[in-house]
This record gives sequence, C-alpha cells and structure tokens, in this order.
Amino acid sequence: MIDYANLYIGGHWVAPTLDERIEVRSPHDHSLVGRAAQAAPADVDAAVAAARRAFDEGTWPNLPPERRRALVARFNELHAARAAEIAALITAENGSPAWFTQSLQPALAEQTAAYLRAADSFGWEEEISSPSGARALLRREPVGVVAAVIPWNAPHQSALVKLIPALLAGCTVVLKAAPETPLNALLLGELFTEAGFPDGVVSILPAGRETSEYLVAHPDVDKIAFTGSTRAGRRIASLAGEQLKRVSLELGGKSASIVLEDADLDAVAQAAPQLAFGNNGESCVAHTRLLVPRSRYEEFVSAVAAAAGKTTVGDPADPSNFVGPLVTAVQKERVLSYIRSGLDDGARLVVGGPDAPDGLEQGNYVRPTVFADVDNSMRIAQEEIFGPVLVIIPFEDEDDAVRIANDSPYGLSGGVWTTDPERGLAVARRIRTGTFLVNGAPNGFDAPFGGYKSSGIGREFGSVGLTQYVEHKSIAL
Repeated sequence: MIDYANLYIGGHWVAPTLDERIEVRSPHDHSLVGRAAQAAPADVDAAVAAARRAFDEGTWPNLPPERRRALVARFNELHAARAAEIAALITAENGSPAWFTQSLQPALAEQTAAYLRAADSFGWEEEISSPSGARALLRREPVGVVAAVIPWNAPHQSALVKLIPALLAGCTVVLKAAPETPLNALLLGELFTEAGFPDGVVSILPAGRETSEYLVAHPDVDKIAFTGSTRAGRRIASLAGEQLKRVSLELGGKSASIVLEDADLDAVAQAAPQLAFGNNGESCVAHTRLLVPRSRYEEFVSAVAAAAGKTTVGDPADPSNFVGPLVTAVQKERVLSYIRSGLDDGARLVVGGPDAPDGLEQGNYVRPTVFADVDNSMRIAQEEIFGPVLVIIPFEDEDDAVRIANDSPYGLSGGVWTTDPERGLAVARRIRTGTFLVNGAPNGFDAPFGGYKSSGIGREFGSVGLTQYVEHKSIAL
C-alpha cells in the first residue's frame, strides 16, 4: 500500500492543512491501492506563493534556456528509468490496461524529447527589421505562474504535456492532480527533486473540484492549462476570462472515422475497435463514430462486430486484456446510461450491452459495445460517452460523410480509410478537426495537437505547444 502523507509544495514535502486523506481503491476489485494527502485552498495559497516568489524573485525565468533544458532532460531520464513502476501504479489507480500504460511510457519520453528539440531551435530572442528601416528585438518571455489542471485517464501524459513546455519556457507551475489518481502525481515530485529543480518551481496538489476552482481563480496565477471535459473547460474559461488570464484547454471529442467505398475491409475491422476501445474508451481522441457507405454497410458492420466481439476484458494488470474496468462506479453507471439510451432510441445492438461481463460483476466493468443503424442525431452519436462504446452510422456519398463527420459540437480527432491516399488527404482537408489520421497513420509529437469548436483552445506538442507558455515582447531599437 502506497502512502503519501505530505503534499509537494515548491519542491518540498509539506504537511497538508487538511486531516482528510484521499483513499484510492482499485477499479478492478476495490482493494486499497494507497492513500494520499489532499490539498485545501490554504495549500493552494502556499503553492502559488512559492511559485510567485520563484518567478518574480528567483533565477528560474532568467536562466539561459539551455540550463532549463538540461534539468528537463535529466527529469526525462529519471522518468524513463521508473517507467515500469509508473505504468503499474497508474493501472492500479485508474484501471487503464497494462498494455496501454506500458506502451505509453516510451511515448512520453518521446513527447518530452520533442519539446526539447523545439526548445533547441526556438527563437527566444531575435531581431526583426522592416523595409522602412524600423528594427525591433522580439523576445519570447515566460508567461508566469501556470496552474496545470489534469484528469485521471492518462495522468502523466496530461501532466507532462503541460509541465515540460512551461518549465522550458521559464514558468513556474502548480500541478492540480485529479483525486482519482493522486499517487502517481505525487511520485512526480520525487523525480523533480532528484532532477534538481530549484525551490518554488514545481508544486503538486491532489484535490477535488472546489480546490481546483480556487486555484484557477487565484489572482497570482497567470495562465491555466487544462485537460478535461468540455463542461469543466467552459467553467474554467469563464473564470479565466474574468481576470484575463491566459488559458489553453484540451477538451472532449466525438471523433469520426470515415470509411470510403474502396477501404480495406480487414484493416478497418481490426482498427475500429482499437481506436474506439483503447484505454477502456476513456480517451478524448477515441474514434467512437464509424461512418460507413450504405453500399457496403452490412459487410462492414459484420466485420467490425466480429473483431469487437473478440475484445478481451478483465484484470487490467494482465497485459493480455485489452479493456479493463472504468475508473469509478459513477463512470461505469454513466456509460451504462448511454448504452441504455442507445437501445431506447432504436439503435441496433450488435456487440455488448448493459449487462456486466461474466465473472467481472464486482469491478467497474462495462462490456465493449457496438451499435449499428445509428442516426447522427442520437445522444450516443452526439455526446462524449468516455467508455468502450462504438456507433456505426451509414452515409450516402462522400459529401454526406463529410457533413455527418462535421455535424458535431466537437473537433478533436478523426480519420479516413481508403486505398487512395490522395483522396484521403482531400477528405481530411474538409473535416473541421485538430488532428486527422489517414489510414490509421500515427500522430507524432512534433506536430501540434488540439481541437476545433468545443474540443478546446490552443495546442500542445512541439514548438507550437511551447508557444502557449510565452508572451511576445517587441523592443524598438
């Protein structure tokens, strides 16, 4: 059993002001995983004050960029060295399957490496001249104290995608971790200490919504970086707007994969369940709408259903299981309510359903579920379910497919399947979404990631992600 009795405030382990602890229980069998200190507003005040002092009076924001880069690179090495431990802990806390948490660790090392590459070539200071003869020095300076607020589904990815660029830019950071996954968040404090970050630069506070709002609205916070639901993002944006804080939001999605008439049946059948059910479907980028031409509809429905029906479900610590339990009983019931809604609205259930998987009634398990004959106006096609549910929607022609894909409040990801890459690229250009996969091609970490519409504001990854943590200053010469 893991026990973190203290909070990580300004680089030091500090007793919390609250006696109440966060108790983490396994989504698989409800056994005790560990306990963690819980932050209150008074702890937020202490963390923000430490960050403010380190930014306003300390050396951190004025260090040469290469000095900050060296510390971040050291942290990346230390994080990679504990990859197996971190993966196992996250699986125990939130039920993410081991295959996912294990494969994510090297990806996180590359995510940070991409930020390091961006920092190497970033124009921290450059001279600009105009034909009139005017000259200016363009400086990119750190935005200040950053409040990074993250969810529970991929906690180290969400944390590091904010912490790393903020630190490279010279910001100080208060990380607010979700109460569902506090243990792996506080483990990060050990790594920041070992890497040698100065006092005040990083704080880590597990806490609930009320304390999170207190941090977001704190007058000494200059920027908010948030990953989570669109509903919470709207609330954060409104709080930030009152004080004109800088804000970046990575929010929800309801991404569509478009299957063109010439698509390879086997490739789509194998990939569609993986893109929808990966990380238990608790993924903002999950491709949960599959758009299929009427001319081949039943053929694809049968093939996808057959592949989805083979999805292994069970103990997330067993790497052979593709789907584990959902993070909480509340999340399980939320997903089941959507499955029941699909049945009530007349969608055809072809795989799964609301009953618990055999032998897994004790945990927070939901059967991987596939619906056919779905109309895009149904709740299961319009709302983010955040669980292992895939809907298959028919379309008439390419224009109809594009219309349906864009008929969503979200715009985070999506894809197209075709044997003609140029046609796939043409479709990609018509979809209003921040990222898009042609034939399942993977996203890299040097290209920006983020959403259109209700899927967010701003971008993460690489050089574009680094710009989210700087202000631009022009000095006339």
